[in-house]
Amino acid sequence: MEYIEIKPYKELEPFIHSYWELKGEELDRQWERIFPDGCVGLVMNLGASCLTDNGTVSMEFGKTYVVGAMTSFKDSFIDSNTHLLGVCLKAATFANFYNYAAQNELIDNTIEFEKPNSFNIDKILAKRSNYLNQYFLDRIKSKVIQLQSIINDIHSSNGKLSISELSKRNHISVRQLERKFKSQIGISPKEYSNIIRFQNALNIIKNSCEKRSLLDIAFECGYYDHSHLNNEIKRNTGLSPSLL
Repeated sequence: MEYIEIKPYKELEPFIHSYWELKGEELDRQWERIFPDGCVGLVMNLGASCLTDNGTVSMEFGKTYVVGAMTSFKDSFIDSNTHLLGVCLKAATFANFYNYAAQNELIDNTIEFEKPNSFNIDKILAKRSNYLNQYFLDRIKSKVIQLQSIINDIHSSNGKLSISELSKRNHISVRQLERKFKSQIGISPKEYSNIIRFQNALNIIKNSCEKRSLLDIAFECGYYDHSHLNNEIKRNTGLSPSLL
């Protein structure tokens, strides 16, 4: 499997993590698993039909799909005929480009985009990165990301701040915070914080030496104990820490 990422134009960096492209290779025939990151994505299928959402959704050639925020892992089937092109949007930026349903209606779903919002297959095949940059530059409706300061607080603390502390820091009630997160991101601020905390723990586990205990990592990341961390990893990945 070949996977590459390309950074967007500088003007789009506040809104887009990256563009990515995945191509299956000759001997590929496997389920590929992705983990929740709290973000919404867009995918266009440039190859044969591709099963995703643990086999419940088939993405067809030439169609564009929106992938809602995930609350658990998701498997897609990759073989030699797979060719996907995607956009990883940053949290709470979907509304900067699209008028669409509240994000909580998209949670854990992969939904075909209506034609006016879809990518142009001919232009994608001709010059994909230039086309995508211009597509998003032309569509941008606002340069203000409504939840940016709160998202910054969550990331800078690696998801360890309480929701009450987040609301106090940003002069917003807990109820308003919940409502804005479900509308702009799809999940609650607590769920989003838990995902960021999990991602931090996952990164430490993958990059730490073998002698470091799971209990030590759990305490560093704000979990009660190693069982708490173990359960969160299994919920988000379907795997035990030793298999990551």
